[in-house]
Amino acid sequence: MAASNSSLKINKKLLDPNFESYRLSLDPLPTYNVELDAAVAEVKLKDNQYTLDHMRAFGMYNYLQIDPWYDDSVYFMDCMGRVLNLSVTLDTALGKPREVYCMLSDQNRSENRLCASLSLTSATWAALSDGMGRLYLLHTGKRGEGAVSRWELMFCEDMGEPFIIVHSLSHLHDAAHSVELALLRIQREQSADSGSGFFVSLEWLTVSNSKDHGEGKKYEVSRRRLLQGKCVPHYAAVEPQGLGLMVLSEKPFRLTQVDGEPVGQSAPEAMELEQKTDPIYVWQQTAEDITVTVHLPNEATKEDIQFKLSMDSLSVGVQGYTPLIDGHLHAPVDPTASTWNMKDDKILEVFLQKKNIGPMWPELVIRDRTEESVVNPSLDDVNAEDLIDDPEKDKPPCNVQELEDCDIFPEDSSSLMRFDGETMKPTHVVNLGSHQFLFAVDVSPSEMPCFCVRHDVDALVWQPRPTQPDNMWEHIATFNALGYVQASKRDKKFATCAPNFSYAALGECLRRVFIYRQPSPVDTVLFNRKQGKKVGQVAKQQVASLDSNDTVLGFRATNERLFVLTSRNLFVLRVNN
Repeated sequence: MAASNSSLKINKKLLDPNFESYRLSLDPLPTYNVELDAAVAEVKLKDNQYTLDHMRAFGMYNYLQIDPWYDDSVYFMDCMGRVLNLSVTLDTALGKPREVYCMLSDQNRSENRLCASLSLTSATWAALSDGMGRLYLLHTGKRGEGAVSRWELMFCEDMGEPFIIVHSLSHLHDAAHSVELALLRIQREQSADSGSGFFVSLEWLTVSNSKDHGEGKKYEVSRRRLLQGKCVPHYAAVEPQGLGLMVLSEKPFRLTQVDGEPVGQSAPEAMELEQKTDPIYVWQQTAEDITVTVHLPNEATKEDIQFKLSMDSLSVGVQGYTPLIDGHLHAPVDPTASTWNMKDDKILEVFLQKKNIGPMWPELVIRDRTEESVVNPSLDDVNAEDLIDDPEKDKPPCNVQELEDCDIFPEDSSSLMRFDGETMKPTHVVNLGSHQFLFAVDVSPSEMPCFCVRHDVDALVWQPRPTQPDNMWEHIATFNALGYVQASKRDKKFATCAPNFSYAALGECLRRVFIYRQPSPVDTVLFNRKQGKKVGQVAKQQVASLDSNDTVLGFRATNERLFVLTSRNLFVLRVNN
């Protein structure tokens, strides 16, 4: 069954069209400094880790982990192999981080070592990677205030090449306790004629304690599913109960192995459709635009392309052949904002900008049966507006190969895919287009991590809802103009927000931290000087400069505090009272 072509439905009630700007506030942010006894276990990139994917996965790794189950509690690892915890109850009485677990002493001896990674799977369990390919499952007990017990090792096994843990969770099923983990690796291709010479693997691992083992609590790997892609995913998370996997990335992932056995290579959506019905073209859509992929004859060149586009019609062909697409579009488009591009001499990509943003099209070209598209049958019927003459329809559409670099639409627009836990086939696909991924954040321990993407100038936070197939991603919060603001921070390394969305924070590589608060009522009467209208709310921006010249390695936010980790210090910024 082909994947459902889905979209992210914006809640317009959460948008503020009247938002003006952030006002710089000179109110100081109380900042507290905890000096570390040993340096953080930072692993710098080596000469053979030279790609952008290595930088995204390991060079920009967040060494600080927040505990979603317990307020204002963070974890990190130092160069002595210790897992350290700092729980804050009173800012003016911060103690030293306490050790909760220590890994094997030979962790620094591997030449191919990656950064160690920690993931808190539940209120009483944690998963740990030593950066050399070994996976630890630890029973932590209740980690709340006053808990001083050391973590107990329940499972330890070598999983092959080094990896980092990007997400994990635990659950019970038929009296068996299972831990689901998403492991990320960047591996060298055996034979690579082009590209960087590396590929990205995302392994979905299940470690279970079978009910047959009784009180022995013997944990073992029960299932391994391996997906492969050409880029590091921005977001990857397992659904509760292990029912599915969601991946947000610039290039799609495909299933390659299940429990060590190779599988077919037909996971990409377009290929599956082509093999099933052999369509001439495949198309998918968002609320704003449409992407059409046309398969060209092998001998076709750029000069052979015959392309015509007006507001209400589209014609795509190759010289010497009958037109591949020719007819009236379902609804009007904007020819001046539409482009086309030729890829790999066999694929022609056409990007169409909808004239009316919002309605979903049931078909691309009216009464055309040479297409292939999977339209969600639950979408509301669209009432197409009457077509009108376009005064600019005689102007040729834009050729992407004639644009400046800053104007070019991304070659591989980001996509959000949901894989079924049993079949590992994509069930929902969202084309994010050029909407930039900003950050991921844990809002509730009972829910999947949220992700934030840029929409126009704003930053929109989306909560996955796996139990709602017709509305699987819910728009739950907006940070006004944050998408525009963060683009100006050229030294930005980390971004996050408070779980209650009271503020967002940006952290640079060195020293500076920016806080952007949600609009709040003002105590005095203010008037806009230019427009003369009364101002009832003001959104504040605050800037803090840390007393350290070390690189920022970790960056996490709670509702009241912002934690910033460097190699020798852990800073605690009091943001909300």
